[in-house]
Amino acid sequence: MGLPEFWFLLIAVLFVCYFVLEGFDFGVGMLMPFLGASHSDVAVAGQQTATDAGTNDARRRVVLNTIGPVWDGNEVWVLTAGGATFAAFGGWYATMFTAFYLPLLLILVGLITRVVAIEWRGKIDNPRWRMWCDVGIGLGSWIPAILWGVAFANVIRGLPIDADAQYTGGFFNLLNPFGLLGGLTTLLVFLTHGAVFLALKTDGVMREDAMKYASRLSIPAAVVAAVFLLWTQFAYGNGWTWIPVLIAAVAAVVMVLATQMKREGIAFAATSIAIAATVSSLFAVLYPNVLPSTTDEAFNLTIDNTSSSHYTLTVMTWVALIVAPVVIGYQAWSYWVFSKRIRVEHIPASVGLSSLRAPSK
Repeated sequence: MGLPEFWFLLIAVLFVCYFVLEGFDFGVGMLMPFLGASHSDVAVAGQQTATDAGTNDARRRVVLNTIGPVWDGNEVWVLTAGGATFAAFGGWYATMFTAFYLPLLLILVGLITRVVAIEWRGKIDNPRWRMWCDVGIGLGSWIPAILWGVAFANVIRGLPIDADAQYTGGFFNLLNPFGLLGGLTTLLVFLTHGAVFLALKTDGVMREDAMKYASRLSIPAAVVAAVFLLWTQFAYGNGWTWIPVLIAAVAAVVMVLATQMKREGIAFAATSIAIAATVSSLFAVLYPNVLPSTTDEAFNLTIDNTSSSHYTLTVMTWVALIVAPVVIGYQAWSYWVFSKRIRVEHIPASVGLSSLRAPSK
């Protein structure tokens, strides 16, 4: 294995880690409006009482606290993957970011909106302020969850690239059936992954509600993912790329069974393996290309014609070997420190909610 192949493999590993870890962050953010609402609310003359509002806010804070200590660390993986792509395969980075300029801009706006909403939600003790922050968290989760799938599906499918490695298509070239199916796949899989993570990190009624969502989402997620992987395999794969596809299929079956039996630990391991195997299969299908051309196969961007110099890759390798263990160790320690389950009873009452009053009759 040469250095270009090593860095292609390392970039694949970085994206695997990103989708496994950030995937449940997206899922938690998308589920926050649903799991953050108490199912035992009692309407009084069509209005919400102060107790109901307090319960809902406490539930939303539980949902947010499950990812609070780790979400920003999970985003580091995509920054590292993007930086590694830029440094190791400059030609790939330039053409891909040109083609996906608008989708990546929308993803970036979504991520920034989510960051601001998470960090500032508790800065002002006002129900309306928290409501708009919750909207930001939701949008910042839904948009990337869909567009990452659309982007990766189009990388596998190929793009109209000319002899000068220039993208000759437009935004609507990306909205093809295969790309949209990729977006639906990541959406459903991340929703299921997030629901299982919430069940793993909460207790009491929150855990029960999270498992209900996980059991309902797991079957459609498995079906859609199976269709996407089979389409990918039959259209673009080869003999040995069946290996990660079969691993993903087995993990998906285990995920469905575990969610039905309310075994969130097994279910979370299964969803993680399914995501990792799916992303691995996409990179396996892509190799040795990094961005196929639908205009002419002679214009394909490959590992060889887009890689940086041997010296650059050598320096990068040494830096990665030194820094990567430190980053992995720190993140593993963070997950261990914040591994306890959270209950609604653990959330202290908000000062602002004490000023709410039930509507007069």
